[in-house]
Amino acid sequence: MEVVPHIEVRGLSMAYGEFVVQRDLAFRVNPGDIFVIMGGNGCGKTTLMRALTGLQRPASGTVLYGGEDFWNAAPEDQERLQRRLGIMFQGGALWSSLTLAENVALPLAEYVDLSPSHIAEIVSFKLALVGLAGFEDFYPSELSGGMKKRASLARAMALDPEILIIDEPSSGLDPLTARRLDDLILELRDSLGATIVVISHDLASILTIGSDSIYLDAETHTMIATGNPRQALQSGDAKVRHFLTRGTA
Repeated sequence: MEVVPHIEVRGLSMAYGEFVVQRDLAFRVNPGDIFVIMGGNGCGKTTLMRALTGLQRPASGTVLYGGEDFWNAAPEDQERLQRRLGIMFQGGALWSSLTLAENVALPLAEYVDLSPSHIAEIVSFKLALVGLAGFEDFYPSELSGGMKKRASLARAMALDPEILIIDEPSSGLDPLTARRLDDLILELRDSLGATIVVISHDLASILTIGSDSIYLDAETHTMIATGNPRQALQSGDAKVRHFLTRGTA
């Protein structure tokens, strides 16, 4: 029996006016994958993330979640499909005026009918999952960069999404903190059974956590299917090997 991909992209093209960012993208993200979207600055990674998450309509093509066509669905169905996603934005996007507990509680208060005490229990559990037990009453300004990323990840997991989409998780972090975040992403995939899409240009992270990947080429404005990044490093497309070795191969 064929596995239904959690995400399937078909003939996706993205543009700003006449400028085509990426064209003819086609790939599948299967259940349990840590799927990496990689490429250099300006290649369209974040624009693709916006198309995947319903934030920006593509110029053509579509995205399917579990076989359901997002961009051709009715608005109420689009909202239902979006609730299957948890998104961690590059900058964390935490509300500075709210505590960590209040930040993580936001999607719960918006979408589920639970008592305040039940929400508080869920929030504490999610923060504990990312190593922030006891930090419920802290404000974002009181946290290190790595702690802010983990808090943002806890909020992305608040509604128990099937799919986590994580934009540049290691951006702005020192190598040790970035590695700890990579380890956390692997642990969450294994313990929660989530499918994870990571947008990244960080080579260490890509090679550590990626099980499948595509490379967005800024020159041709289309993708190169690369498979497992560690295999691509050895025997993949020349452009991809060049990217993964910082141009030393």
